[in-house]
Amino acid sequence: MKRPLAYITAAWSGEHEKDGQRAAGYCRAVYEAGFSPLCPVLYLPLILNDAIPEEHKSGIDMGRDLLRRAHVLVVCGEAIDEAVKNDIAVAARLNITATTLAGILDVKRQGQEHDA
Repeated sequence: MKRPLAYITAAWSGEHEKDGQRAAGYCRAVYEAGFSPLCPVLYLPLILNDAIPEEHKSGIDMGRDLLRRAHVLVVCGEAIDEAVKNDIAVAARLNITATTLAGILDVKRQGQEHDA
């Protein structure tokens, strides 16, 4: 079965290790809900130097390209920052459904209850 692509966004702290752990958890939950997660924060800091303006812009562009390919935007965590608001706005312009991780998990849970 082909899994729909889900772009993962959250209000990241800027601490690569901490963000990576949170992102991996979010991605695992989204995967278990039936999606293929796309999460630039997991790998872009490994190849790009955010302190270099050109590379910072490249990271934003690469993330936007992945979002354009996604079937759904999944907003994770409790906080909403400017980056998350921008992801939501881009998704809205592209007619990509935006939901929360809790929403994805609720739908999955309801589907399992229906199957039982």
